[in-house]
Formats: sequence, C-alpha cells, structure tokens
Amino acid sequence: MIGNPKKLIGMVGAITVLAGQFIISPMASAAEGTSATEKGKALAFDRMKGNCLACHNIPGGAAPGNIAPALIAMQTRFPNKADLRRQIWDATIKNPESAMPPFGKHGALSEDEIDAVVEFIWTL
Repeated sequence: MIGNPKKLIGMVGAITVLAGQFIISPMASAAEGTSATEKGKALAFDRMKGNCLACHNIPGGAAPGNIAPALIAMQTRFPNKADLRRQIWDATIKNPESAMPPFGKHGALSEDEIDAVVEFIWTL
C-alpha cells in the first residue's frame, strides 16, 4: 500500500519542479529594461527558475501541469499581494502538506525574483 497520498503528491510535485530545472531547456530569461510583470512572467515560465507551469495551468503558458490550481482570478483568491507573496515564498506556512516548493525559504528565487513573479501572478 502507498503511504499518505498527500505526501506522495507533494513528492511528485517537487520532483517535477526539480526535473524541469535539469531536463527541459530554459525559456527566455528576465531581461533588463522590461517591466516587473514581464520579468515575473519570464520567471514563472522559465523551466530553470520558477517553473510554475510544471504544476499550474497559466494563461499563455505552453504544456502546463494539472496537479495544482489554475492560476486565474488571483486577486479574488489573494486579496492582497502580501498574501500571494507569502504563498510563493513558502506555501507550507499555510498548508504544511503543500506540494508547492518553498521558493523563498529554499532560495530557489531571490527576493527580487519573487516580487516580480508576484507582480505577474497578480495580473492573472
């Protein structure tokens, strides 16, 4: 028998994100001179950085995952950017069994990169 299904889903999600960092070539990186929203989109779609598409369906993203909620109506789901930022920084604060990698806590994204991703995700 397989153990706790939530932990299994969490492990699969983490492996998927990590695999995307090593197997799939990166998409365009965040370029200088672009808006924070554009930088955030580039990071969210970059298989070497945010890799949000590994788990989430995001409008405009190619080959999205389906193990996490679609990123739509984000301003309704997160009434302020601080709540959204906390979720991206470390989703396990709100849900200890979350499959979402703690991008800030583990240093996968810098504070500036997290801010840019928040700016993009907030527009969805």
